[in-house]
Amino acid sequence: MNGPSNDNLGISGRIARTFLTAEITPLLAVAGLLLGLFAVIVTPREEEPQIDVTFANVFIPYPGSTAQEVESLVTTPAEQIVSEIAGVEHIYSSSMPGLAMLTVRFEVGEPRNEAIVKLYNAFYSNQDWIPANLGVGAPLIEPKGIDDVPIVSATLWTDDPGLNALDLVGVAHAIGPQLQRVDGTRDIETIAGPERVVHVKFDPDLLSGYGLAVSDLQRALQSANASRSAGNIVTDNRASLLEAGTFLATTKEVAELVVGVKDGAPILLGDVAEVTLAADQPDRYVSFGTGPASATRDIPANGRFPAVTISVSKKPGKNAVDVAEAVVERLSALRGTYIPDNVNVTITRNYGETARDKALTLIHKLIFATVSVVILVLFTLGSREAVVVGGAVIVTLLVTLFASWAWGFTLNRVSLFALIFSIGILVDDAIVVVENIHRHRVMGGRKLTELIPLAVDEVGGPTILATFTVIAALLPMAFVTGLMGPYMRPIPINASTGMLISLAVAFMFTPWLYRRLAGNADTQAVHEEDFKESRFHRALDRMMRPFLRGRDGAPWRWALLGGLILLILLSVSLVATRSVVMKMLPFDNKSEFQVLVDMPEGTPVEDTDSALQALADYLATVKEVTDYQIYSGTSAPINFNGLVRQYYLRREPYQGDINVNLVPKSERSRKSHEIASSVRGPLDEIGAQFGANIKIVEVPPGPPVLAPLVAEIYGLDYGRQQAVAAQIRDVFKQTPEIVDVDDTIEAAQEKVVVEVDRGRTSKLGVTQDAVATTIAAAFAGADMSYLHDPQAKVAVPIRVELPAEYQGDVSRIGNLRVRASDGGLVALSDVATVHRKSREQTIHHKDLLPVVYVTGDAAGETDSPLYGMASISGKLSGTPIDGQIVDQFFIKQPPDPYKWSLKWDGEWQVTYETFRDMGAAYAVGLILIYLLVVAKFESYGVPLIIMAPIPLTMIGIMPGHALLGQQFTAPSMIGMIALAGIIVRNSILLVDFIQQSVASGEPLDDATISAAAVRARPIILTALAAMLGGFFILDDPIFGGLAVSLIFGLLVSTVLTIVVIPVVYYHYHFKSHNKSSEAAQ
Repeated sequence: MNGPSNDNLGISGRIARTFLTAEITPLLAVAGLLLGLFAVIVTPREEEPQIDVTFANVFIPYPGSTAQEVESLVTTPAEQIVSEIAGVEHIYSSSMPGLAMLTVRFEVGEPRNEAIVKLYNAFYSNQDWIPANLGVGAPLIEPKGIDDVPIVSATLWTDDPGLNALDLVGVAHAIGPQLQRVDGTRDIETIAGPERVVHVKFDPDLLSGYGLAVSDLQRALQSANASRSAGNIVTDNRASLLEAGTFLATTKEVAELVVGVKDGAPILLGDVAEVTLAADQPDRYVSFGTGPASATRDIPANGRFPAVTISVSKKPGKNAVDVAEAVVERLSALRGTYIPDNVNVTITRNYGETARDKALTLIHKLIFATVSVVILVLFTLGSREAVVVGGAVIVTLLVTLFASWAWGFTLNRVSLFALIFSIGILVDDAIVVVENIHRHRVMGGRKLTELIPLAVDEVGGPTILATFTVIAALLPMAFVTGLMGPYMRPIPINASTGMLISLAVAFMFTPWLYRRLAGNADTQAVHEEDFKESRFHRALDRMMRPFLRGRDGAPWRWALLGGLILLILLSVSLVATRSVVMKMLPFDNKSEFQVLVDMPEGTPVEDTDSALQALADYLATVKEVTDYQIYSGTSAPINFNGLVRQYYLRREPYQGDINVNLVPKSERSRKSHEIASSVRGPLDEIGAQFGANIKIVEVPPGPPVLAPLVAEIYGLDYGRQQAVAAQIRDVFKQTPEIVDVDDTIEAAQEKVVVEVDRGRTSKLGVTQDAVATTIAAAFAGADMSYLHDPQAKVAVPIRVELPAEYQGDVSRIGNLRVRASDGGLVALSDVATVHRKSREQTIHHKDLLPVVYVTGDAAGETDSPLYGMASISGKLSGTPIDGQIVDQFFIKQPPDPYKWSLKWDGEWQVTYETFRDMGAAYAVGLILIYLLVVAKFESYGVPLIIMAPIPLTMIGIMPGHALLGQQFTAPSMIGMIALAGIIVRNSILLVDFIQQSVASGEPLDDATISAAAVRARPIILTALAAMLGGFFILDDPIFGGLAVSLIFGLLVSTVLTIVVIPVVYYHYHFKSHNKSSEAAQ
C-alpha cells in the first residue's frame, strides 16, 4: 500500500513534520512537565470531591402554640415565601409545638452566597407575612454546606479519677482559640457534657415566707449586676474614667445580694436559695471507650471514660491535608501548657490523613499503571518505542493534572481514579503513532525525516477521529444532574481533556522524541518482524477466509451474527436472573461507622445513655474496634452523610449515637461493611431490651440520601397518613433483607398544661405572662444574669430554678407565688389548674404537602435497596392499606397528592436520575460518534459497521461482573460508556486501512484480511494498555465495577472486533465491489 508523499500530507502529517525538527518542541514538553509539577504542589488534596450542596435550616418560634397552629400560621406561609425563590429544589418542614423548622435545599451547584442572600431577602422583604402581634418570633437562618463538615476531631478524655467532664470542658474551651489560629481552620465546635452554671435553687416555701416572688430575684440580679461608663473626671490636668456600678464576679457576691427587706432586716439571696457554682443539670453526655485493637493506636488506657470532643472544619479551597496536619501539630504543641498531662488526646477523625493516604496510594497506582504500559510496549515494540511512549504518557499526565487544577478540581479519589482509568486511553494515540512509525521503519526505504511524517499521517486521520469519538462518548457524562453529577464529573472532564492533550503530544512530541532516539536503523530486526507478521497473517487468513467467499460465505457470516446476538442476550439476562446485582454504588471500606439510637420520645437522657453504654459494651468486644465515642442527647461530629441527613439536629434527650473507629483496612481481613453487618443483629437484640430503634450507618460511597429506602406517604388526613405509614412500616419489617426500619411517627407523649383562669388573674391583679414566666423559671430554669468571671472562657449564667428534687413534682406548681399589681403575693393554686394531655405529633411537609416517611435499609445477599423496594412494592400493589388502595409512584410526584399515594425516594431516586442521565449521555455520545464517523467516511452505512462492536462489549461486561461477584454500579456504567468510544477507535483503524488498501488496488477479501493482520498489533496494544490501567483499580471497592467493565469488555470486544468488523465490512461491500471490479474489466 503506497502512502502519500511529503508534499501531500494531511494535517497530522504536517504537524508532525513541523515539530519534528523544531527547537520549540522540547521546550513545550519541559513547560508541560513544569506545569504538571506546579499543579501537583498547589492542588488541594481531599478524600472526596467537594460537592457544592447548599441548604439552610430556618427556625421560627411560636411559643405556646400547638403543632396544628404552627403548621397553619407559620410553616405554610413560610413555605410559600421560600417556594418563590429561584434555584430551590426542595422544601422540607417540621411543625412541632411552639416551633416551625424549614430545611431549604437549593439545586446542586447553586452558589452558596447567592442562595443564602436570596433566602434572607425572601424573609426580610416580606416581614408582613406574619401579623405583628401574633407572637411569632423572627426567623433564625442557619446556612449549611460541605465546608461545615469537620475534617479533624480530637477527643479529650481522662482516666484520672480526680478529673471530671466539667474539667475537660474547661480544657476544651482553653484550646479552642489556639486551634482557631491555625491557618485554614473555620469552625471550632466543642461537643461536651454540661457547662458551668451558677445555680440559684430557691425554696418556694422560704421565698413565700419572706414575702418574695421569683420576679423579685430576677429584678435584684439584673439591677445589681450592672455597670456603665459615666464619663471622665479631670483632676490636676489628668483625666480619669468614671464607672458606676460593679458586676457580680463570685458566687459569694451572688449569695450576699440583697433581694428584699423584712422587719427592717435585709434578705440575702443566700437566705432563700442555695447558690453554687457547678455543672449544669446534664442534658447530654459524652464518653470515650476503647476496643480490643486500641493498642494499634497507642491509646494509653483501656475502659470507658468521660470525654469532650473538639471538631475542626476548614475554610473553602484550603488543602485538607495541610490544615489537618497543622491542627494535629498544634494539639501536640499545647500538651503541658493548655492540655494537662493527665488529660489524653485521641484523634478520632482525620480526613486530612485519609485524603493524603488515598492520594498517595492512587498516585502510586498511577505510576505503576504508567510503568506497566511502558513495559508492555517494551516487550512488543522495543526499548526505543517504550521510552517514547513513556515520555508521551508522562507529559500527557502532567499537563492533564494542570488542566484538572485549572478546571477547579481537587486531588481526590475520583479525580485520581479518572487519571488511572485514563492511562489506557491517553496512551492510545502515542501507541498507534509509535507502532506505525515502527512498522514503516521496518519496511524501510526512506529517511526518518521523511518516514515519520508519512507514518503519522497514515494513522493521523483515524487517530483524530478516534480521539473525538472517545470524547464524544465521555463528555456528555459531565452533564449528569443531581448529587451524582458533580461527584463523578472529574472523570469525563479530566479524561476528555487528557484525550485532547494526548492527541497533541502524539503528533508534536512523540515524533520528535522518536527521531532523537532512533539513530541508525537496525536491519537485523526486519526479517524477524516479517516472519512474525506473515505467520500471524497466515493464521488470520485460515480463520477468516471461509467468511470472505462472497455468496458462499454468507451462511458463515449469518451464523456468526446469530451467535453474537445470542451471546449478547444471554449476557443481558444475567441482570434479570440477579446473577449481576444492580446498585447505585457499592459499599466502601472505611475505618469508621456509626450506631444511631432512637429511644421512645420522652425518654430522659440518663436512660438513653444507659442504652448506649450497653451497646458500647458489645462493641468493645469486636476485635477490629480501636475506640468509640458515645454521644447521648447530642450528635457526633458530622460527615457529609450526616450533613445531608441533618444529624447535627439530633439533640433531643432520647437521641444518641456511637461513633466507632476501626483499625486501618490494611490491618484487618474484614471490610468495614462486613463488620457493620455482623454487629447489627447483636445490637438490635440489646436495643430491644431498652425499646430502642437501632440503625447502623456506614459512610456512603457517594452522595448520601435521607435513607437507602424511603417511602413518602401522601393523603388528605394526617392522622390517616400515619395509620397507613404504620402498616407500610410493618410490611417493611416483614420483608427479608430489609433492616433499620423507622418512620416519622412519634411515640405517644404526655404534656402538662397549666390553665390560667383569666377572670381570677384580672381580679387579683396578676398577669398570665407572670404566671408562665414563674413556672418556666422554676421548672426549666431561667438565666437571670451572668457571672463576670475574668477567668471564664465562656459566659457563666446565673440560673434561678427549683431544686432538682422538686422539678419532677408538678404538684408544687400551686405553691409558687407571683407578685400582684398591689404588691401582694398570689399563690398559683388560686389562679391556675394543672391538666395532663397528649402531646401533638410533629407534622412533616415536603414541597408544601403533608407527608409521613417510612425508611429502611437493605442488608443481605444483594445489599441493594432496589430489590427490597421491588419486593415491598409487589406486596403493596393492589392491597388495601387501612382500607385504602395506595397508588405507588417511582419517578414523579403523585399528580393528586390528596389521594392516597406512595412516592418511592432514597437511593432509588438517585439511582434512577443517575442512570437516566447516564443513559441519555450514552445515547448522545452514540449520536455524536455516528455524526463524526459519517463526516469522516461520507457514508451512512459504514458508521453503523464501525459502531457494531459497541453491543459486543456486553458479552464481556456482564459475565465479568458475574464472574467476580461485582455489582453493576454507576462506575460500571461509566466504564461501559467509555468502551463505546474506545472500541470504535479499533473499528476506525480497521475500516480506514481496508479502504486505503482497496483504493491502492488490493482485492477486498485480501484487504480485509490484511487490515486485521496489520492493525491487530496497535489494536491489541491499546486494549492491553487500557486493561492494565483497569487492573490497578480492580481492588477498589467503589471503582472496581469500572475496572471490570473495562477489562472484560475490552478483552472480549477486542478479540471479536479484529474478526467481526472486517467480516461485516466485507459483507456490506462485497457485492458493490464485485460490480465495480467487473465494470473495470
